[in-house]
Amino acid sequence: MKLVVFDVDGTLIDSQALIVGAMGAAFEGEGLAPLERDHVLSIVGLSLDVAVERLLPDAPSHQRDAIVDGYRQAFVTRRISSEAPLYPGARECLDALAARDDLLLGIATGKSRRGLDAMLKHHGLREYFVSLETADGQPSKPHPAMLLAACAGAGVDPARSLMIGDTTFDMQMANAAGVMRIGVAWGYHHPDELSVGGVPVAGDFAELQRMIEGWAA
Repeated sequence: MKLVVFDVDGTLIDSQALIVGAMGAAFEGEGLAPLERDHVLSIVGLSLDVAVERLLPDAPSHQRDAIVDGYRQAFVTRRISSEAPLYPGARECLDALAARDDLLLGIATGKSRRGLDAMLKHHGLREYFVSLETADGQPSKPHPAMLLAACAGAGVDPARSLMIGDTTFDMQMANAAGVMRIGVAWGYHHPDELSVGGVPVAGDFAELQRMIEGWAA
């Protein structure tokens, strides 16, 4: 048995509008000008407190804490009215992989468990995954703990596991965990950043499915 672990934001779902909007609202709540979209998207994948610290390294801790709280509130409000969509081809790829008897699927995401549960329920995806690891109680990516926990939860050795993600944090986490990795070109970090060291990068979900099936063969 082998395990395929997916990141969520920027890999399975296109949540950039929610993320950028919520971060902008959190900054405005503290009297700060919103950051450029690309700056905000550069930290997607990190745990929220780590992400805010990277965005505002010189801000006092109480202000960063306020922005974390403001982001969470704004994100939930926006998600209720408009949940982030799956990327084209995502469901078809998951359907094909889940139908195989030699593969298990897992998740390792910087989202909270609350946010992950809401996304899985909205899209009807909960049954696809045997292992769900979030930022709650885990060190932020690129620390390998989250991915190693996903492997342990599925009962699969890291050497027989594969990480799928759209950020350098995903690729670094996989490398640190001793897990194979494939980047995706449709997310929030540039494909050239993901391909460092010869990491393969899929251009769409059809190509990603072929890559995963080739790895699993």
